[in-house]
Amino acid sequence: MSVFDPEQHAEQYLQLLHEHERTLAAYVRMLVTDRADAEDLLQICKVTMWKQFGKFEPGTNFVAWGRRIALHQILNYRRSERRRPVDAVEPGFLESIAGEIDRLTDTDSARTEALRLCLARLPEAQRKTLVLRYEEDQEIAVIAEQTGRTEGAVYRLLSRIRQQLNDCIQERLRLLHS
Repeated sequence: MSVFDPEQHAEQYLQLLHEHERTLAAYVRMLVTDRADAEDLLQICKVTMWKQFGKFEPGTNFVAWGRRIALHQILNYRRSERRRPVDAVEPGFLESIAGEIDRLTDTDSARTEALRLCLARLPEAQRKTLVLRYEEDQEIAVIAEQTGRTEGAVYRLLSRIRQQLNDCIQERLRLLHS
């Protein structure tokens, strides 16, 4: 049986929050039109998430867990505030919007995971070329010089790599949904 370490617990929470804070903030802002209300609710969500972090299952989807908490906070806020009729949104409508956001985010997560796996399958030289172009933002001429290719060859290589990745991602997503 492991001993509870409050410092490690706090560190885990802060690390996960740091990694996913922008995603959670975007989610809240999509569901709450007033910017000040959205910021207030985001702070309430963070506090609630911290209070409930002991219930979070490590290794599961932190963003999905945080979105569920955020949705409940938003629904509670709307009920307690009795907003002006113009701003009133039916809870069922809000929940369906939240569900659609979750579905789209899950699709993005599946695509991201497929991309990660497909990138790992590329030969080292092709991965290096992608890193130079997209992570280091190198110009084609610089990549050509570093890899001993012509600029035209680099353009063609990048095009082939993108097509390979696209085909690989589509295949992985097809297998996932079959």
